[in-house]
Amino acid sequence: MFWALSVKRKAWLLSMANVRAAVFASGTGSNFQAIAACPDLACDVALLVCDRPGAGVIDLAKKLGVPAFVINRDDFVSKTDFEKAILRELEVYKIDWVFLAGYMRLIGSVLLDEWEGRIVNIHPSLLPAFPGKDGIGDAFRAGAAETGVTIHYVDSGMDTGEIIAQEKVPILPEDTEVTLKQRIQQVEHRLYPE
Repeated sequence: MFWALSVKRKAWLLSMANVRAAVFASGTGSNFQAIAACPDLACDVALLVCDRPGAGVIDLAKKLGVPAFVINRDDFVSKTDFEKAILRELEVYKIDWVFLAGYMRLIGSVLLDEWEGRIVNIHPSLLPAFPGKDGIGDAFRAGAAETGVTIHYVDSGMDTGEIIAQEKVPILPEDTEVTLKQRIQQVEHRLYPE
């Protein structure tokens, strides 16, 4: 399968060898679990960063033996201070790459300036179509024939960074938003750790 990949994808995979990664997540952590529990992962998941105390992903990290840094945005006067605190933690854990996996905040200039080209996101649509928080619902309500999953670098826009990989998911006549989300998550859980 490796040699069937695009040149860009091969280069990206090779760059991940012996890398310490942090995964940022805000919710239940299904993508975090798929990444952290993957036996063939090219990098070491060394840290979870979660912006919601009590989120299910924190318990998953404990079960998988991944340290969790839980940080509440409301505890900081500004987004700058919030992101500086995250930067300090990334330095403590000697993180090389950041993977967003259901992290529901836009990355600001403090993190982008320091981590440009080393932050990756997964989005539940075929970007550039249906960016934003509800890519699945937006595609479903628009009556699109297909949607999918996109892995991309993070830049200052919302879901506008350079695309690393995509996979299509058809929207079936019998689909509901719930069934479509389940099928998209199956693709996410396979594609992101690859």
